[in-house]
Amino acid sequence: MNAPNTGLLHPAAPAVSRIGPNAVLQLLPVLDRAFGPDASGQALAAAGIPRPGADAGMLPEIGVASLHGVVRRIWPAEAPQLLRDAGLGTGDYILANRIPGFAKTIIRALPARLGARLLCAAIAKHAWTFVGSGRFRIVLQNPLVFEIAANPLVAGEVAAEPLCHWHAAVFERLFSRLVWPNVAVRETACCACGASACRFELLPNGR
Repeated sequence: MNAPNTGLLHPAAPAVSRIGPNAVLQLLPVLDRAFGPDASGQALAAAGIPRPGADAGMLPEIGVASLHGVVRRIWPAEAPQLLRDAGLGTGDYILANRIPGFAKTIIRALPARLGARLLCAAIAKHAWTFVGSGRFRIVLQNPLVFEIAANPLVAGEVAAEPLCHWHAAVFERLFSRLVWPNVAVRETACCACGASACRFELLPNGR
């Protein structure tokens, strides 16, 4: 996968923990569509971060985490869907701009099991770009399970239910478009709920 500086995927990690700009850029229009044109500005101001440009590079993870936290606090009932929509948008962006056409063709042409392995390898290689200082690993291949230990996007959060709707939606969009059309991604453990890692199980045939 080729990865210019503006995408979620990136060839080499910087010294400061950062996350791809789509974790912010895809969320802002979702907020404005849901609550009006001032909503994204309100959220950015509450998070204490500037509005990134369309060509923004990798963003400090602390600012990204602050914005996601603000969304959960200002719009608690709507936050799961808002963050999910932003995650789906991020997945669409990656598919359109960060995964070469030949790679998508190969993954789709392979048997699902092999296509999933190839996509998993690419995700693992570039995982730091969407987990920042967290630690990503593939726990199981069948069923396919991912973990993000010390997930910075929910750092300091305390919740009764998993909060990582953005990450789950990114995984869902990538795998649904390239491997399993009916895939569902279920977060079965979350750092915000006291777990040591956020765990995501991919269900090829949906829930």
